[in-house]
Amino acid sequence: MKHSLAAIFRSALAAAQGLVNLPLRLASALALALALTLLLALPLARAETATWPADSFEVLCYHEVRDDVWVLPDPYAISTRRLVQHFEWLRENGYTVISVDDILAARAGTKPLPPKAVLLTFDDGYKSFYTHVFPLLKEFNYHAVQGVVGHWIDAADGADITAESRNYSREDIMTWAEVKELSDSGLVEIASHSYNEHHGIQANPQGNQLPALITHIYDATTGKYETDAQYLARVQLDLKKNAEVIAQHTGKAPRVMVWPYGRYNRATIEAAKAAGMPITLTLDDGPNGPDIPLDRLRRVLITHSDGESVKALDAAMRPSPAKPVRVMHVDLDYVYDPDPKQQELNLGKLLDRVKASGANTVFLQAYADPSGAGAATALYFPNRHLPMRADLFSRAAWQLQTRAGVKVYAWMPLSAYVLPETDPLAGKLVTASTAKGAQAYHRLSPFDPAVRQLIGEIYNDLATHAVFQGVLFHDDATLTDFEDDSPAARAVYQSWGLPGSVDEIRKDPAAMQRWTALKTSYLTDFSLQLADRVRHWQPNLKTARNMYARVVLQPEAQAWFAQSLPDFLAHYDYTAIMAMPYMEGAAQPLPWLSTLAKTVAIIPGALDKTVFELQAVDWKTSKPLTGHELATQMDTLMDAGVRSYGYYPDDFVKDQPKLDELVERFSLRSFPYRGSK
Repeated sequence: MKHSLAAIFRSALAAAQGLVNLPLRLASALALALALTLLLALPLARAETATWPADSFEVLCYHEVRDDVWVLPDPYAISTRRLVQHFEWLRENGYTVISVDDILAARAGTKPLPPKAVLLTFDDGYKSFYTHVFPLLKEFNYHAVQGVVGHWIDAADGADITAESRNYSREDIMTWAEVKELSDSGLVEIASHSYNEHHGIQANPQGNQLPALITHIYDATTGKYETDAQYLARVQLDLKKNAEVIAQHTGKAPRVMVWPYGRYNRATIEAAKAAGMPITLTLDDGPNGPDIPLDRLRRVLITHSDGESVKALDAAMRPSPAKPVRVMHVDLDYVYDPDPKQQELNLGKLLDRVKASGANTVFLQAYADPSGAGAATALYFPNRHLPMRADLFSRAAWQLQTRAGVKVYAWMPLSAYVLPETDPLAGKLVTASTAKGAQAYHRLSPFDPAVRQLIGEIYNDLATHAVFQGVLFHDDATLTDFEDDSPAARAVYQSWGLPGSVDEIRKDPAAMQRWTALKTSYLTDFSLQLADRVRHWQPNLKTARNMYARVVLQPEAQAWFAQSLPDFLAHYDYTAIMAMPYMEGAAQPLPWLSTLAKTVAIIPGALDKTVFELQAVDWKTSKPLTGHELATQMDTLMDAGVRSYGYYPDDFVKDQPKLDELVERFSLRSFPYRGSK
């Protein structure tokens, strides 16, 4: 061991005195007992040394460190004893604790990072960092980053402070004098954690509290939402103020911004840079290689349960394999009710069902389509162009994330929007050269520049009024081999060097083939542009897109749908194949599903990026499938090598499909996947 009993005793003594202000004799006895316990509990070093990519590093995120974590439970607090074990484990297992300067030097190319580099960070500015952690940093000669909230430090004596999961008093937070001492030590980098935005704010009429730095405020007294300009001004003012306050009290302007709750967007990143903080710390998963920008460094969040074992820390420092996706595809139309009380009851039933199902992903409808025609007649979020049926998506998405623990994808049309008749773009529709070749969906023409702008604004409004992890592009994102023959589309075809009408294109097989490929790429490019709009507010957005099974089974079907499996695999995180045998008229559903899965598997790596969506209702007969039948279909998919699947629709009101018949094959908790350990 590199630390003697005497060395650990000195740190433990400082911690004991700082915690409860004990007399020296009693504090010394307590410290000696603690030091002996620590030495006996320290883990043995592992012989092996992991190989990390050059100049990569991990960032650990701690919060409060105190010795009464069992008396005052806090999911983000760990004990001093456990922190010492973490520090010793890092040293004994070949890790090197680095500083912000080390990271900057490596990025500048002047000094490489050591192997297995780790940056320690602590959030919120708790007094215990000064009394418990700082002595340990000095003893181990470890550097750390401390993110402080200026408003909490500026609070009057005796003031109550709500931080993370419980209430604190002003005395639980450091003083500016203590912050300056930390900064002057050379071991602690003082970072900004916002001046007064580390809290939730009302985001919708139902009263959901979402992280303040990424949320447009809903004013319940006026019924209005904060505009983009008002939101940006609030964020910029707060970050600038905290940077100035830190510089005033420490003599050093902060270089690092630590996002409250780990939430951020491009607007907050730009505001941080403008306030002199080019480095920002998130709670995104994964290590930080040279390809990860400094303005969104990832961190491993250490919780109380993690802190109870160094094995959990060991696991956190290792890359975790990607989990299969289990998708419940949900209609918000089932949740909506004109009676707000009934709507809340419906939402509660949905949350309970999703949690019980074992799903880890929900494709959540963000548009209203009560008739089931496949086009949006209204939206479930505030927007500029369509009626808002209810501001329901943000509430449902947030509750699903926080209460059911799932990832939420906003299920959105690409162009199937029914605009009000008064809108000048209402008639700018996809048209077919013959009525026989038209698709059933009502769609605005994606070839019209004004239509593209309008749809882009809808996606922008979605992104500013909700928090979610992905977008699922609806199955309206197709064009038949007779579409689009609108004037706007014809102009685009001519710019491609093709004839100016669908009839003329169809006469030439070579032109037809080229037209099919260009249309396929055009729809993909449009969807990716919409995803980029959303990423301005949701930086880690994942993408998925519905695909018809016929495109997989019959390559010539690309001409009928303007879809291509290789194209989807190359451009989206997930291809959501509608693996719906009854919809496709399959005489033998199970062999059909097996063939579909094996056809996808021919492409290397395709199964890792494909979600197979089963149908829970036979729409041709209006007969629901039993949970047993769906479970059998899931078994068939898994036997063919499929790891990710889901079903649509889920009727939480009627328990359709019945979860007790389905959950054993659907839930990752009860039946993970073939080959898992």
